[in-house]
Amino acid sequence: MKKQLLAVLFLMVPVYALASGGGAHLDKVNIDLTNKGSLQRGARTFVNYCMGCHSAKYQRYNRLARDLDISEDDVIENLMFTGDKIGDTMHIAMTKAEGKNYFGAAPPDLTLVARVRGIDWLYTYLRTFYQDDSRPFGVNNKVFPSVGMPNVLWQLQGTQEPVYETMTDDDGHEQKMLEGVELLEAGEQTPEEFDRTVRDLVNFLAYTSEPIKLERQSLGIKVLLFLFVFFIVAYLLKKEYWKDIH
Repeated sequence: MKKQLLAVLFLMVPVYALASGGGAHLDKVNIDLTNKGSLQRGARTFVNYCMGCHSAKYQRYNRLARDLDISEDDVIENLMFTGDKIGDTMHIAMTKAEGKNYFGAAPPDLTLVARVRGIDWLYTYLRTFYQDDSRPFGVNNKVFPSVGMPNVLWQLQGTQEPVYETMTDDDGHEQKMLEGVELLEAGEQTPEEFDRTVRDLVNFLAYTSEPIKLERQSLGIKVLLFLFVFFIVAYLLKKEYWKDIH
């Protein structure tokens, strides 16, 4: 039994390591899966800025239309640009081999990224790119050091520069530690507007990771209410059957 438990914990280590993001401080984000306007804006941002390289191959366009209260005609006109059918999944034309050639590693599918990384990690990651001329795309990231992805939202956010803090180790050696980032040149959106854009995008990614979540929660409440009522009926029935048996 102990060996089986250790084996399970060993297999779960990579998952926790992936979700941790290297131990960087994560900003908290409040999302609302019932906010259809936020989800619609997030879907638009995903298609326009992310879907050139990242697919969402487990999410279907027609399911998105139904859940986000968008007509299928509007989805076809505004969210589909490659001739896909409304019943198709949100795949992309770029192959894994092409992605590896362009970026050094194939860009991952993002359907389940919110469940793997966590919404706070995504929110912090998308907001903490900074200028780094040593990197292939000229940017680095606070929570994902040496990231191989360009900052696709830089036109909206602007450019940021790193803020370092000098730390002295036990041997008296000074080292520069990344403390944070600060805006160097403004983009098309104010910081408040950009934060909302990222929050909407994270909200959409949280939706794609489990489209049935709200239905599941609603059904769970109904099941619990049914069990509560059934318990009362069963208890009264038991008392009635057993009242003369003593």
